[in-house]
Parts: sequence; C-alpha cells; structure tokens
Amino acid sequence: MSQAIYINGEYFSREDAKISVYDHGLLYGDGVFEGMRVYNSKVFALEDHLVRLYESARAIALEIPINIDEMRTAVEETVTQNGLAEAYVRLVCTRGGNQLGLDPYKCEDPQVIIIVDKISLYPEKFYTEGLDLITASTIRNHPAALSPRIKSLNYLNNIMAKIEAIRAGCIEAVMLNHKGEVAECTGDNLFIVRRGRLITPPIHAGILEGITRNTVMDLAREAGIEVAEETLTRHDLFIADECFLTGSAAEVIPAVRLDGRLIADGQVGPITRQLNELFRAHVSADT
Repeated sequence: MSQAIYINGEYFSREDAKISVYDHGLLYGDGVFEGMRVYNSKVFALEDHLVRLYESARAIALEIPINIDEMRTAVEETVTQNGLAEAYVRLVCTRGGNQLGLDPYKCEDPQVIIIVDKISLYPEKFYTEGLDLITASTIRNHPAALSPRIKSLNYLNNIMAKIEAIRAGCIEAVMLNHKGEVAECTGDNLFIVRRGRLITPPIHAGILEGITRNTVMDLAREAGIEVAEETLTRHDLFIADECFLTGSAAEVIPAVRLDGRLIADGQVGPITRQLNELFRAHVSADT
C-alpha cells in the first residue's frame, strides 16, 4: 500500500478510502478538521492541534468517537505507516449519518479520517519573491453566525475568495470581516510590520487562532520584536513596511503587493526573513 489512509481505526489505499455519500460532512459541511505539518517524521505542535480539534468539535456538539490520547496515537501511527519524513496531515472528523436530513441527532456514526501526504501550497518562488494579494469582496463569516474559531468543514466563503484571487491573476486574497476590517487570508493568518512592530489582527476580528500564528508571535517576542494584536484596515496594509502570511501548510510566506500596489519597496523585508529563519530553526529543534 503506497498510501495508508486511516478511517475509523483501519487503513485503506487512496483508491479504497471511502465514506458514505450520506455523510453529514459531505452533505452539509458538518464536521471539523485540522491541518498539520510533519518535520523529520514528527508532527509539529500536535498537542495544540488536537486541543483545537476537540474544542471545535465541542463547539458544534460533535462527539468524536475516540479520546484525545487515542487520537494522538492514531495520528502518529498513520504518519509512521506512510513513511514520509516531511509531510502534511489532514485530520477530519465528520458527523457521519446514513440518511438525508439536517437532524444531527440521527447521525450515530461519526467518522475519523487521517490523511498523510505531501503538500506544496505555494510555489517555491513566492517564498523568496513574495506573493501578490488582492482584497476579496467575499468577507469572512459573521462571527455571530459561525465562530471563526471553529475550524469547520464549511470553507465555502474562503473558496469564493480564492476564486476571486485566481481570476485576478493572484493565488491569495485578503478577506475582510463584517466591519470592513482586515481579518485573514483564504487559508492563512496575516501579519504586517510597521516601524519595527509586528502587528496582526486580534481574535475578535473574526479570525482563526492559528497555531503557526501563535508560534511566530512567540518567536518574535523572544527575538525582542514588539508584537501587537490590533485592528487593521486596508490602509494599514498599504502603508506597511512588510507583510507576510502564516499557516500550517504555508508556514511563513511574504507578501509584497496588494491590489496592484507595492507594499513598501516590493521586496521581502528583513523582519519577515528573520522570522522565517527563526520558524524553520524552531520546527527543526522541536523535532
């Protein structure tokens, strides 16, 4: 078996890994997930990801059928089964179900799926040259409708913003919240540097509290860089000295242009480079 996909305690090949077409995750986006990185055969920040997964599940009243210790073992064993020293892990928990209808209490077979595979979210050149961004017209979900802190399978608004970016000739977009403030990008948290300060939108701006985001903030503080969580607007991005994105799949990637305007001189800035180096050193040391 070239790829071993975990489904409810069993392993299947990519071709044979299947769940029901009646699953609530497929029919209604009813489920939660985590995306994690493997460095040197070890999952980075596994405990943080698992805590967030179970918190997301609790927030949507989804009872994951195995406990967090069993899940930790399942993730680690699936990584071992696939034999990839550098990889990406997608852990998905769905409500299950075997009939049509919204009623979640008729779903008695929640599904646990673990995929370990290689991933390259952005071409390598963007890590050295920087991304072009646009501001999407599609906004983040209103936090009163669906909390952005729940990492749910409902990513449709992110996908719509991604479509806007691709049609504009970019591969990433900045998403605003319902107040018109900067929230995050389609799959990553966003940072700017202004006068030596590292600034990122606060949790109440309607963002996911990213694991990589928190790691980078900690590394910046350890390096003596002032870190702030502050409300940002497009104006703040236009006048920023530097800009970069963070995420488990993306890691740390610079952005050099927004809506056709250069950010500063359009080059990857020194603090972005420093934090990228610190992050790579950190994940290597962690493993």
